[in-house]
Amino acid sequence: MPDRPNILWICTDQQRYDTIGALGNPHVHTPNLDRLAAEGVAFTHAFCQSPICTPSRASFLTGMYPSTVHACTNGNEVWAGAAPLISRLLADAGYDTGLAGKLHLAGAQGRIEPRGDDGYRVFEWSHHPENNWPAGHAYADWLRGRGYDPDLVKASPEALPVELHQSIWCAERAIAFIEQAGDRPWLMSVNPFDPHAPFDPPAEILAHYDPAALPGPLFQESDLASQARLSDVDFQNPARRPEEFDAKRIQAAYYAMIELLDMAVGRMMQVVERLGQRERTIVIFTSDHGEMLGDHGLLLKGCRFYEGLVRVPLLISWPGRFQAGLVSDALVELTDLAPTLLHACGLPMPERVQGRSLLPILTGQAEPHVHRDFVRCEYYRALNPDAPGRQGLFEGTYATMFRDQRYKLVVYHGHPLGELFDLQADPGEFDNLWNDPAHAAVRFDLLKRSFDALAFAVDIGPKQVAYY
Repeated sequence: MPDRPNILWICTDQQRYDTIGALGNPHVHTPNLDRLAAEGVAFTHAFCQSPICTPSRASFLTGMYPSTVHACTNGNEVWAGAAPLISRLLADAGYDTGLAGKLHLAGAQGRIEPRGDDGYRVFEWSHHPENNWPAGHAYADWLRGRGYDPDLVKASPEALPVELHQSIWCAERAIAFIEQAGDRPWLMSVNPFDPHAPFDPPAEILAHYDPAALPGPLFQESDLASQARLSDVDFQNPARRPEEFDAKRIQAAYYAMIELLDMAVGRMMQVVERLGQRERTIVIFTSDHGEMLGDHGLLLKGCRFYEGLVRVPLLISWPGRFQAGLVSDALVELTDLAPTLLHACGLPMPERVQGRSLLPILTGQAEPHVHRDFVRCEYYRALNPDAPGRQGLFEGTYATMFRDQRYKLVVYHGHPLGELFDLQADPGEFDNLWNDPAHAAVRFDLLKRSFDALAFAVDIGPKQVAYY
């Protein structure tokens, strides 16, 4: 394509796939995301490559699996720089690049996240809203500039005016970047912390949601025994009955945070349209991974691969260039985003990229419901068992997921157990068929395919140029 587009890439934190009104959730209010879906392509089966922040973000920013780019863990010392980030590649191609919010390619506990060669000219960093850094936290500085004590974000977040929440701040910084953009094409990465825990939306938006009217999580009493068998496998909290942690109240807060995000999206889109740049701009809306939200008795994240945790929203729009109103159920990985952008911008594809461009589907040149035969997800010691203040909470689990259109196989490596779900017969993932003799052949076939996929995902190193 001769004209290189602008790119507005919005990546929320810990947002499930089933949280957009137009895509089947009647409880959450998302008019701006609904419009974005109507103007572009909505992928209903998009999967992250790790259910934890840093490995997922390293993966979709490079188009490679976390294990390939040596970024399997949260709290890592540095970003390994094992492959160029898409932001670096675009900057090298002449793009003006900016970021507001999280990057999270390296650990941020107790320090400002150290930057690698990320390519961003504008870098307004805010890992999360709380004021945990004495200097260098752009959101806290912004609050101080408006006469607000950033320490109050933790003390009474529900009382914080909508205009001062971090999601709105991210949108405002994106707008400032877009408004000052010159003739060069631009990439703006907008990475708010919402709807990540602690589930603290503005009170005025929370009032839109009645917990009693919400469906609550996917839960059966048998989940407690199922999760007890997995008690040695890393997760951020133990399984409980939903009423024990007021799951519907948390669901209401989560939906309110997503409504706040929708407001932020609307603000950015209004400015792109006002400046006459909508037809020149690719808009991506996605998330790094999901949230259990009470499903199977679990909250937050860890080493599990249920749909609510590994399946994320993915909307991609470019009016006049990409199809409008298409809802695709093709299997898609977030590794596919970086090669899609390089393809759309007419830029060369690094040989090591493992993702596959979605451009043929987006432009109507390919069958819209077929992209991958399977998707993969990895968890390799992702939650640091030696993290300050968390010693002994995690064992350092290793696990992998292999999912095709019908079955999901999960292997907890080093443990004598696993999970096998028939997603056609059991979409809620309640009936584990791992030990079912009638599914032994299916399990063997999936184990072989998963092992093959793991082998083929190995980065074999530099290009071969000689016989020996």
